[in-house]
Amino acid sequence: MKKIINDPANVVPEMVDGMVRSYPQYLEKIKDTAAVVRADKDSMSGKVGIVSGGGSGHEPTHAGFVGKGMLSAAVCGQVFTSPTPDQIYEAIKAVDQGKGVFLVIKNYSGDVMNFDMAKDMADMDNIKVKSIVVDDDIAVENSTFTQGRRGVAGTIFMHKIVGALAQEGASLDEIDATAKKVLPNIKTIAVALSAATNPETGKPGFVLKDDEIEYGVGIHSEPGYRREKIRPAKDLVTELVGKLNDEMHLEGHKKYAVLVNGMGATPLMEQYIFSNDLLDKLNEFNVNPSFMKVGNYMTSLDMAGISLTIFELADEKWLEYLNKPVETIAW
Repeated sequence: MKKIINDPANVVPEMVDGMVRSYPQYLEKIKDTAAVVRADKDSMSGKVGIVSGGGSGHEPTHAGFVGKGMLSAAVCGQVFTSPTPDQIYEAIKAVDQGKGVFLVIKNYSGDVMNFDMAKDMADMDNIKVKSIVVDDDIAVENSTFTQGRRGVAGTIFMHKIVGALAQEGASLDEIDATAKKVLPNIKTIAVALSAATNPETGKPGFVLKDDEIEYGVGIHSEPGYRREKIRPAKDLVTELVGKLNDEMHLEGHKKYAVLVNGMGATPLMEQYIFSNDLLDKLNEFNVNPSFMKVGNYMTSLDMAGISLTIFELADEKWLEYLNKPVETIAW
């Protein structure tokens, strides 16, 4: 294992310190935690707080999306490990402005349990908290650490929608209602060329032969649904779009947002080649995305691969929210 680190046991606190010191205009660290909060606290006044988080190793998620127009705070757990309830609770308290706090949780057993415990702790302090559990990965129904479908890169679209609503001054109930409508319209699937290597173990999560790929892997190296020989980008696009179409029934008269997401070690060159073939494939459905992002948004350490998220914009306002300007590190 070759990584630019010091002590493998200290990668998360050193990463958080590095982010906060590099981008003080966006982030502040919450004392005695690995959580970060918006530096522009005054502009959060009178608004619902938006908190997300999870295990580290998915950067820029989630801390890279803390800032005006997106998240109010993010909680960084150890690598691929849920943050503890007490740290989540500190983030909730840090962003509460009397209007309540909304939590965006990825569907992993530890995350759901710990965020729910923090929610209960906040309730004892009379802080009103609501939440959404994102389960956008269509690859497998149940997997390691998960009951039901996993929460993956589509979570970023949820951050953007609820963050825009909060910035506009929407109430906690309004944000909760919109999130529930948005959730079933976001679907994601991935393909991996190699696994992530956790710096604390020094070993990859799985091993593929030099000429193998795996469809449907998760962001913690959870297993997918099929391995096969490496194929051209066009064939990967056909596979992933086919699976998404089975779920979503793509139609030309509908509007969609698309996220092509690098998994950590995939060059942008390859992501754009994939995107070029993707747009050709979508044209076969008479689909021209109304919104598109390409880049590294929710990674899996140094995994080589790509995930594809399609978000059906069933409400015209959702496109407006996606296009609202933000002040964050990563969007």
